[in-house]
Amino acid sequence: MAEKSFTPAEASAIVKLPLKAVHKIIEGRIIRPRRSRHGNQVQRLLSPEQLVYLRLEAEGLRLLPMASRREVARAVESSPQADIVAVSGGSALIVQVKAARKEVERELKRLEKAENMALSDPEIMNGTPVYHGTRIPVELVAEMLSQGATVEEILSGYPALNREQVELANLYVAAFPRRGRPVRRPWADQKPVRVVRSPRTVTA
Repeated sequence: MAEKSFTPAEASAIVKLPLKAVHKIIEGRIIRPRRSRHGNQVQRLLSPEQLVYLRLEAEGLRLLPMASRREVARAVESSPQADIVAVSGGSALIVQVKAARKEVERELKRLEKAENMALSDPEIMNGTPVYHGTRIPVELVAEMLSQGATVEEILSGYPALNREQVELANLYVAAFPRRGRPVRRPWADQKPVRVVRSPRTVTA
């Protein structure tokens, strides 16, 4: 079975590195993703090992000279099970890889859950990704989190959701940005369901 690969946006969300930084690392040829053609577009796809390298960049590896960074990237890709890699460039350097790999593995599991919790159907909210079994846009929940709403506040307004679904909203939106013209937000003028403070009564 072919190894799963990831877009730069997915990589950025997984390793907690700005998308601009991911593109800069690719353009600097520190890592070299494979290219895949979809219609008229060429997409760059990264391997799990390249995600591990990017996680090391997020942890501070970007402070090293470019030559050393390229050497680490090659070592990580060629030894996918290694806990440490050695870099010779100028002076001996040992890079711990195990923790970065475990972090990437953990985030990959979260990404899979985030992807599976959402549905995009042209018949529902004009194709806006919503939580399965609801008409609640994932992007709406991510917006609420970015504006300072707590998970508890969102759950009280949208009791159809659970804590994990709310916590995964930002990851989903970062990993799977919508393409094309500015995104329509058909929910923008709708008020969320709210929980009345008297015992467990939900009103619209």
